[in-house]
Amino acid sequence: MATSNNFDLSRCSLNTATIKHATLEEAAMAAAAAGYGAVGLWRDRVQEVGAEKAGRIVRAAGLEVSSLCRGGFFTALDAGRARVAVDDNRRAVDEAAAVGAGELILVVGGLPANPEPGMGASPDAGRPERDLGAARERVSLRLAELVPYAREGGVRLVLEPMHPLFCADRGVVSTLGQALDIAAPFAATEVGVVVDTYHVWWDPQLAASIARAGAEGRLAAFQVCDWVLPLKQDTLNSRGYVGDGYIDFATITGWVRDAGYTGAVETEIFNTDIWARPFTEVVEHVAADYAKYVLPYLD
Repeated sequence: MATSNNFDLSRCSLNTATIKHATLEEAAMAAAAAGYGAVGLWRDRVQEVGAEKAGRIVRAAGLEVSSLCRGGFFTALDAGRARVAVDDNRRAVDEAAAVGAGELILVVGGLPANPEPGMGASPDAGRPERDLGAARERVSLRLAELVPYAREGGVRLVLEPMHPLFCADRGVVSTLGQALDIAAPFAATEVGVVVDTYHVWWDPQLAASIARAGAEGRLAAFQVCDWVLPLKQDTLNSRGYVGDGYIDFATITGWVRDAGYTGAVETEIFNTDIWARPFTEVVEHVAADYAKYVLPYLD
């Protein structure tokens, strides 16, 4: 596949979060028209049409599904909330299998002191709710509970380390090394990791951790977007186009390549300004950035 500019986009994947307001069909059609090889799906768009139909829409566009986002949020102290999370993750596994995604991305969850992502800490939260070590242990325990179900469905669970900025409310696993340690008790076919440049670009151990992920067979996904300043008030939506910020994509892509990764490269951008732009404009912009900043370093 190629665009009119003759870029090879066979490994380029459009994550539906990048054009958040597009329907699944609109996203798939835009990606296919631009010559992409895949789309990465978020569950909201899948659930709007149902998982079986979502898979048909993607296949009809001639695309593959590079991943499904997201499961996770395993860190609750309360047994009832923990059960709700595990049950929701089972549904996510079912959805991944139905749409043809071999990988389910997991955002592991923040501290129990945080009632909902983006909110202030609960005023009565005590030490257990702020215990990072214990929260990470619960991630391991609930992952172990979910792995057999995912294995039966043919879906690999993929841990996403998140920038420390999100440690309180979204992801208590901050480095690729931490994610690999949590994955270690499980087979590489059961639990992998994702390299998301936005979250891990700053890590001084990143090169070694990517090499380790490759050696262990756990490098399951590669997502790209850029770190731009100033951060928005809602830091979640502060991501930028590849090449607009501070991340060294040539170097990180080279590490991923050398680790043996041959899968899709998803562009996943959360940014309200980009979401307001026409879908086709964003899709072409993403393709051009991929061709300039990522593609030359994949081979």
